[in-house]
Amino acid sequence: MAWYAYCISEQSAFLSTRARRPFPITGMQGINGAQVLGYPSGDFAVVVSEYTPNGALAQQAVLDHARVVSECFRSGTVLPFRFGTVFDSDEALRRAVRANRRALMDSVMRLRGKSEMHLKLVIRDESLREKPTDTVLPNVVGSEYLLRLRAKAARQRERQSKARAISVQVHKLLNPLDEAVSCKTDASGLLLDIAHLIDSGAVQKYQNRCSAATRQLKDCEIVVSGPWPPYHFTRSKLRSA
Repeated sequence: MAWYAYCISEQSAFLSTRARRPFPITGMQGINGAQVLGYPSGDFAVVVSEYTPNGALAQQAVLDHARVVSECFRSGTVLPFRFGTVFDSDEALRRAVRANRRALMDSVMRLRGKSEMHLKLVIRDESLREKPTDTVLPNVVGSEYLLRLRAKAARQRERQSKARAISVQVHKLLNPLDEAVSCKTDASGLLLDIAHLIDSGAVQKYQNRCSAATRQLKDCEIVVSGPWPPYHFTRSKLRSA
């Protein structure tokens, strides 16, 4: 039997005693409306549902996956799997957990009582906007090609420097426990996608700091969401077998 995997949690988040066989997690449905189960492995429970491969997963499955992870997150610490993670047998699932047990324990200890906050920053700066000429290079190698390539590299360094300066400023203002930052540019300007790890009990304090940061960061549009499960901070390499 194949299992679709949502996340790993501790058995104690769902049961008062340790189970030896898969147990239903009440009130929770997974992809394709399947019953969500906890598959026990020592102190852990791998949150799964039975799965029959029949082609690509539908777009609704993405929402179902995220919903299950979020509902488990309300009960305790979770280590989310990537969307589409499938174990093709019971043995494959058990073997994967056994091989990663130490990393899983470390991740659970590090993320217990933690939440992820997500920020999207759009920096409205005309000089940082990506223009069509930024990405189009002449087909013929020559002086024009080299000049255009040099100008493109200079603009890219300018954007990277600006992005680093903004992310450092945001980090100082919000003081998270950990962060993950990605950056891109488009016609609207410089876009920073920032994930912050914080204590779950400090969400209100973090949101208040965000409000203050919005007033201090000029020419920036900030959108904050969360708390979320710690998607960006699950460092375990556990994957389907």
